[in-house]
Amino acid sequence: MNNQSIIKQTIVGTGLNGLVGSKFVQLFGNQYQFDSLDLRHPTNPIDITDENAVNQAISKSSAKVVVHLAAFTNVSAAWEQRADKTGLVYQVNVNGTKNIIRACEVYGKYLIHISTSYVFDGTNDSLYLETDTPKPIEWYGETKWLAEEAIINSKLNWSILRIDQPFRSDPFEKIDLAHQIISGLKDNSLKPLFNNHFFGPTFIDDFAKIIDYFIKHQPQGIYHATSGEKWTDYDFGQLIKNAHNLSGQIKVGDLNQYLQSLDRPYQRNTALNNQKISSLLNFKLHTIKEAVKQIIC
Repeated sequence: MNNQSIIKQTIVGTGLNGLVGSKFVQLFGNQYQFDSLDLRHPTNPIDITDENAVNQAISKSSAKVVVHLAAFTNVSAAWEQRADKTGLVYQVNVNGTKNIIRACEVYGKYLIHISTSYVFDGTNDSLYLETDTPKPIEWYGETKWLAEEAIINSKLNWSILRIDQPFRSDPFEKIDLAHQIISGLKDNSLKPLFNNHFFGPTFIDDFAKIIDYFIKHQPQGIYHATSGEKWTDYDFGQLIKNAHNLSGQIKVGDLNQYLQSLDRPYQRNTALNNQKISSLLNFKLHTIKEAVKQIIC
């Protein structure tokens, strides 16, 4: 029996402690060694808004691939900083990404950038395609689109993976939509769920496999990396409730009524078409019904 230890490929990663990144590390930690660019790193904290720190960290890494997950993702909080280029949202989502782009250009790294369906305005009735023109209507989506533009206009080898409303099988400190619904059903605190708002859930366990595929094969371009399905909040909630035999009531909410009390724009549909990436992958993505069954309550 060969007792030699497996030599792991080194990957530079941002946001590896987050909702999505931590699942990737959990599932693929046996294959990869991670050079983490993280402000919360216990021994070597790195702020991605610090160009010199990013450049130095990437220059020292033997990694050929950078996976950029870190972002300011609180949409409501981002709206409070709209048009403020000195604010944390812009600094992290735009300037932080530009710092990573410049270092990747200098040191010849392939960049996998995680983006969002919020680059679209949400007025489409159908699933958004990669060829559809982004028209962000709020600050979070705008900063993510500015980051995408910087990548597209760079001299890098790159890919952009757009996701929407990610959820994972296991609970996490940052609670995802699926586990919010589960928690709300269990303690009867669930707010009404819209039956006229549409989104395309992303199963993070599958998305981790997509990142692994992109590291190994390094395709180029923009890809929608979601389930490729379109759900209302209400139907998604009912699916979770029925799949796990949860008690508690789900009330119907009305997006139009909610918008009257909201002071920021709100997309009506963020569901993404995933045919492009599905035709590329060498494995099949779970349907949302299959994925929901894997959720640990």
